[in-house]
Amino acid sequence: MLTHSKFKDTLIIIKGAGDLAGGVAYRLKRCGFPLIMTELPTPLFVRRAVAFGEAVYSGQTTVEGIAARRVDTPEEAAQLAATSIIPILVDPQATIVDRLKPQILIDAIIAKKNTGTRQSDAPLVIALGPGFTAGQDCHVVIETNRGHNLGRVIYTGQAEANTNTPGSVQGKTASRVLRAPAAGLVTPAAQIGDTITEGQLIATVNGQPIHAQFNGVLRGIIHPSVSVTPGYKIGDLDPRGNVTHCFTISDKALAIAGGVLEAILADMPPVESSN
Repeated sequence: MLTHSKFKDTLIIIKGAGDLAGGVAYRLKRCGFPLIMTELPTPLFVRRAVAFGEAVYSGQTTVEGIAARRVDTPEEAAQLAATSIIPILVDPQATIVDRLKPQILIDAIIAKKNTGTRQSDAPLVIALGPGFTAGQDCHVVIETNRGHNLGRVIYTGQAEANTNTPGSVQGKTASRVLRAPAAGLVTPAAQIGDTITEGQLIATVNGQPIHAQFNGVLRGIIHPSVSVTPGYKIGDLDPRGNVTHCFTISDKALAIAGGVLEAILADMPPVESSN
């Protein structure tokens, strides 16, 4: 799959390459947009099986048939952007934006605050979730909170405030999020996709154990090279027990991606008829 000629001159840079950003990148790449994703030197996401940023650790990864590869320079990223492979560049400050001047910038860091994105960064700047004001920090905000407005395109104002409570999955909310009991490195005792029983040891942090509070499937766990602080999210236990959910993009990510695609296509000039 190569970049569709209709969009070949519409370079998109996505800040962040976690699982929600992955849903956005997947849909945009499937539609033929050239794109580049940026990440931290040690990415913090837990749903690593569906995060293109996993390439930072492994060199290359594939999510639902689309491959991503770590690159070392903006020049490599620009060359790879128009191919079937998504380039992942370690660039915490997204300096590549000023260098390559993309037509579209998407802030998909999901930091719940603006970490430096400006409306002047590109002709179209899209931000995901709370922490941004459409018309000030960016042109468009996409709602990321589960519920009636998930994926909605916001042209004025902000997304819903962060609730600090994970969405309910089969009645499980906070208990399905695994959090660090101490500071230090995470040592996994289970792998993504493993079936987990209540009480089972999932990981330790600096020697302190994390046990499952219910039966489920380990949908995500943070990379062991990340140093965490007490209370930090380090894993995701899914009570639905469906292993395929661990390796496929979520409904939430695809809904958000749909909002991003709508915002892009609504902003583009109409295609002139050849008749």
